[in-house]
Amino acid sequence: MKKTLIGVVASAGQSKTLRVEIDRRMKHQKYGKIIRGRTICHVNDESGVARQGDTVEIEEAPPTSRLKRWTLVRVVSSPAVAE
Repeated sequence: MKKTLIGVVASAGQSKTLRVEIDRRMKHQKYGKIIRGRTICHVNDESGVARQGDTVEIEEAPPTSRLKRWTLVRVVSSPAVAE
């Protein structure tokens, strides 16, 4: 079973590549304070449907390049555009 994660697209400037940030909260091991962390994943987006700010679901995949180890499954939601 492949891992799936949900995160926000931080950068979509390159063709077919997204930079997705997965935010997480954890308790500090010694002091007990809740701290925020993030994981950055480089995602393969063949169709180019995701844009910066979108919430996306990604899945583990065999390496497609030096950094890309994930593929785009679907766009969960897009931010509302105010005009």
